[in-house]
Amino acid sequence: MDSAYYTSLTRQSGLMREMQVVANNIANISTTGFRREGVVFEEYIKNIDDGPSLSMATGNARVVDLAQAGVAETGGTFDLAIQGDGFFQVQSPDGPRLTRAGSFTPSATGEMVTNDGYPLLDEGGTAVVIPADVGQIAIAQDGSVSANGVPLAKIGLWQPADPLSLQHQSGTLFSANAMQPATGGVIMQGYLEDSNVQPVQEIARMIEVQRAYELGQSFMDQEDKRMRGVIDTLGR
Repeated sequence: MDSAYYTSLTRQSGLMREMQVVANNIANISTTGFRREGVVFEEYIKNIDDGPSLSMATGNARVVDLAQAGVAETGGTFDLAIQGDGFFQVQSPDGPRLTRAGSFTPSATGEMVTNDGYPLLDEGGTAVVIPADVGQIAIAQDGSVSANGVPLAKIGLWQPADPLSLQHQSGTLFSANAMQPATGGVIMQGYLEDSNVQPVQEIARMIEVQRAYELGQSFMDQEDKRMRGVIDTLGR
């Protein structure tokens, strides 16, 4: 295969991945606590068939945008939003996960759980439990949970020990190699954080990526036509 094809294919492959990421961002414009993602392109050098080295691009790395999103008041007792740094930590079947989606409900056993049934963890890494019929629940900005002034638990805010290890798993859940307590964030009871996707910017980016992909495809079509012309000429 001609080296121009190698270069074009790697570029097209990266653009396709970016298009998928942008489409996923747009699909989650209204998802509570969603964090937009982007694709990072990088250059690498490879020898082709023992010939001269060839510079190609790859778009395999994905980066998470941790910019603060707006918050919406709901008035729900177990609706929580974070202002500032940090994540809630929940226990999934695959291990602890981080999330900014703070819509919780008490389970039949009293645990505060996500919509998927994953328990919310306190600052010690154990499930936050709300006993039945304890009265009015209040959650302070530092995560302290109380009922009629009686302390019950303290919700923890967490962050990845290495920010670069943060990996999007599914929906609004993230994993990290190691987690540590976060500082600087406050919890707001009765609020939910919106998605931090900017619709106009994402649609503009989608158009830009689509045009870049079409330009690359046009180049490959022209290159294919050129090669066929050379083969036809030499075969006469």
